[in-house]
Amino acid sequence: MKKYVALVDVYSSGNFLPQYFKDAGIGLLHVQSTKELMPSMLGPNLDEFEHNLAFDDNAQDIVARLREFPLVAVIAGQEPGVPFADYLSEQLQLPSNGSAGSLARRNKFEMINKVAAAGLLTARQVKSSSAAQLLEWVEAGNVLPCVIKPLSSASTDGVSICHDLADVERACQEVLANQDIFGLANTEILCQSYLKGNEYIVDTVSRDGQTYVCGIWRYVKREIGHGKNIYDRDVLIAPDSDVANALVDYILQVLKALGIDNGPAHSEVIMTEQGPALVEVGARLNGNMEPRFHDISLDGNQAQLTYLAYCEPERFKAQYAGKRYKKLKEACVINTDTTLSGEVTGFDPQAIQSIENLATVHKLSVKYKVGKQMKPTVDLLSSPLRVFLYADEQQRIDQDYEQIRAYKDRVYCVR
Repeated sequence: MKKYVALVDVYSSGNFLPQYFKDAGIGLLHVQSTKELMPSMLGPNLDEFEHNLAFDDNAQDIVARLREFPLVAVIAGQEPGVPFADYLSEQLQLPSNGSAGSLARRNKFEMINKVAAAGLLTARQVKSSSAAQLLEWVEAGNVLPCVIKPLSSASTDGVSICHDLADVERACQEVLANQDIFGLANTEILCQSYLKGNEYIVDTVSRDGQTYVCGIWRYVKREIGHGKNIYDRDVLIAPDSDVANALVDYILQVLKALGIDNGPAHSEVIMTEQGPALVEVGARLNGNMEPRFHDISLDGNQAQLTYLAYCEPERFKAQYAGKRYKKLKEACVINTDTTLSGEVTGFDPQAIQSIENLATVHKLSVKYKVGKQMKPTVDLLSSPLRVFLYADEQQRIDQDYEQIRAYKDRVYCVR
């Protein structure tokens, strides 16, 4: 009998999931947690799915419809689908992280509270709908610098580092005046103490609480003014380094505290002088995930491992559980910035070819389309180019990184 998997909210890197299930002969169903698809992210290719079920205050109807299929898993395709995937998998008695902990997997305030309650190092924090209350908390506790952010967004959307009270007030007003990247109103603001230290990505896949660490990357960021600390590049680190050991020990406890026993997770952690401290966790794939690039550089990718965890659990546990990736190459993901502003009218093929011809470049993603409005980079979403690089020697990547920075603003024609 043909088996099925339901993927909830396949946006962004979630689009890498379908091929692994299809290659195994598993049928695919797509579930939207919203009535309409979200326009802010790359959406699903619905041609890959036999059915698309859209939520319209009809959760029980969707459960009933899914019961018609021999389902083996319900999996979140991206961040907004996490709570509904938890609910559906629980209702259908499939491998699940459970709906009781869903709020703490999406709401960053609840997330940090839950991790702190488990005795793990975290930032100090407070939330409020009032900028005045946050200003009072910051001033009374001398919590400067601090970080202001929305409660449930992603991709550094609305995140500001504040060095004085004027910065705090400005950042609060910015959050409340805008929707998050999922199109939801920001009604509350999160304020956290600033964590000083290098920031790292820890990507994992789990089944029944048994976890494989499939990549650890060090963020290199640059503060560009007005409190915006933008991504510059992610650099793959050795899986057996002292830093990696400390991060893995910490993240395994975080996953347990948040009840992420099944499926992928993308965690961001700062290595402070006191030890690792959580920034946030998404119970979904890394947004920078590129399967072939990850296969080459770290001997596996999070999308295929997610397939294995859900559909071949015994194989996953035997081959991967309790282990870490292999660093086969030096690797780096660059998210370029720009100060260009205006409508994209076209592209310079010479500039694109110059980047693609660099020896270490695996793939160049040109993110803006003709007709789109480009603006100066303030977060990950407004980065215009993403470049994946690998080599046997880090020096070669560093050299090509400088070349990419020289070419980056020539790729787009803007008026």
